[in-house]
Amino acid sequence: MLLSQGTYGIRRSRSRLDVSVLLGITIVLLYVLPGTLIVPNLTYAGRPALLLALLLFAWWCLVRLNPRLLLVGPQPIRWVLGIYLIAHLMSYLAGLLRGLPTQEANAQDFATLQLLEFLGVALIAADGIRNWDRLNRVLQVAVWCTGFMAIVGIIQAVFKYDVSTHLVIPGLEVKGGLAGFGQRGDEGQFRVAGTTVHYIEYSAVMAMMVPFAIHVARFAPRRGHRQLAAVSAMLAAVANPMSISRTGIVALGLALLVMLPVWSWRLRYTFLFLGAGAVMAIMFLKPGVLGTLKSMFLNVGVDPSIEGRTNDYELVGHFFDQRPWLGRGPRTLLADPVRDTILDNQWLYTLVTGGVIGVLALLAVHVVSIALAVIAFRRATREEDRHLCVALISAQVVAVVVGGTFDSLYYTTFAISVALFVGLSGAVWRLTHPARIIRTSTVQGLD
Repeated sequence: MLLSQGTYGIRRSRSRLDVSVLLGITIVLLYVLPGTLIVPNLTYAGRPALLLALLLFAWWCLVRLNPRLLLVGPQPIRWVLGIYLIAHLMSYLAGLLRGLPTQEANAQDFATLQLLEFLGVALIAADGIRNWDRLNRVLQVAVWCTGFMAIVGIIQAVFKYDVSTHLVIPGLEVKGGLAGFGQRGDEGQFRVAGTTVHYIEYSAVMAMMVPFAIHVARFAPRRGHRQLAAVSAMLAAVANPMSISRTGIVALGLALLVMLPVWSWRLRYTFLFLGAGAVMAIMFLKPGVLGTLKSMFLNVGVDPSIEGRTNDYELVGHFFDQRPWLGRGPRTLLADPVRDTILDNQWLYTLVTGGVIGVLALLAVHVVSIALAVIAFRRATREEDRHLCVALISAQVVAVVVGGTFDSLYYTTFAISVALFVGLSGAVWRLTHPARIIRTSTVQGLD
């Protein structure tokens, strides 16, 4: 099949190691291994999953530079991520020009490395997944790993036993310790983080993955895969409140609300009964959690964590007035000389460190991803593909909303999950495109 002048592709060619396989390995490393487990002597960007993501970025760049492997056809995700990268580099340069202490300079470098890892997953997913079958394989791996992460969190919550300590692989090191348990509420309740770094991150990832687990449970070709995905969806829904986070509950509700329009009434009633079952399971496994969550929502006005966030607004205004357009430089707002950030709000943090341009670039990534999923939804003729497009929309909506409740892109499990769904939005746009030259424009496998 002729793709362009002197460039041919063959649909029947198979590779033992293609983009989908490497994305699946990345997901396994990201979800199964503890978030603080890194290659020795590296920073938090040295997680095995992130290093593989960096290699994916290098692979994508090599494909673009080689005229025989050049990706043929347009891809809007490339443009919006290119704008995001340019905005980051402009802010990086602005930080250098104002002069940075060592800690802030290191933070800028860390942010840049993490961005390249983000781009690696998003770009290779958008351009490299060959067909619907390979895309669905990636989703299945993500859903099964979500089920595993949910089990880890449930065991932590029910038995107050950190099973993640047994997931430390020899040869790697734990940087800064595991998340452990965090006290929450006045009734002896505690929070869990599964294999992630933070409790809110855990709840946000669980919420974001529930629609995809439901998708695989409905449309996977094999009955065993559908059953396993259904169990994973239920586990994720049960594990979500175990982190005792308002963010997780809001995110889960929002994700399911976005999915409602494409579900039949029968399916809605089915999930209503399943939701009631999940609530009963939570009450049985971890008594008091739902009461603690209820009091957290009812007492928002006197919650110290909410007050701490609102008290930061004056600080945001101070820094914004100094550098409104490009900000202080990526990740340069530090609470102490080591690593802790001040703001628990990704949008405000981006405004301070990346300026108005940084905020607009980040917002464009989410908006374009949603737009591509909407276009693919309108083009799609199969119910399965339309359902997946709505799940991708829900992921971006969740990412936008939870960005207002914690510094979401600092936490790499959540950030790379968002990158994956940004890339998949570009993939479904490409795979539903009417022009064959665009549908078949994928990078070569590794033989």
